[in-house]
Amino acid sequence: MKARLIAVGERAPAWVADGFAEYRKRLSHWLPLELVEVAPGLRGKNRDATRAMQDEGARVLAALPKQAHVVALDGGGRGYTSEQLAQRLEHWRGLGCDLAVLIGGPEGHAPEVLARADEQWSLGPLTLPHMLVRLIAAEQLYRAAALLANHPYHRA
Repeated sequence: MKARLIAVGERAPAWVADGFAEYRKRLSHWLPLELVEVAPGLRGKNRDATRAMQDEGARVLAALPKQAHVVALDGGGRGYTSEQLAQRLEHWRGLGCDLAVLIGGPEGHAPEVLARADEQWSLGPLTLPHMLVRLIAAEQLYRAAALLANHPYHRA
């Protein structure tokens, strides 16, 4: 199984890119992880935020691999402990298809994206910067994979 993190937004700060690259490298033999950045919708004065979210949603849907199991990161989704996320990762592996984890834009995901998602995952009730969510999602996937491999990274 391969994983693709599809994120709205471009040009992450160096500290995010470096952190993501580190977890991507650590994950490489357990869960190859690819980052796909999609352009954000146009926002600003006299711009429609709903239209921007729809444009982003169309780009996210176009970036989905065929036959992927789609997990949308969303505040309304289900939260997991690290151990529960490891169980979900084991379930996702058992599906026999690739995984796509989606990070939306400032207003979240377009309704069409949430409708396409097979499930929704919440990182908790906090509002987090979207660039930071990339790093957190990669670290949590690494932690889940490490738990499944009985690697000592996770210490409860």
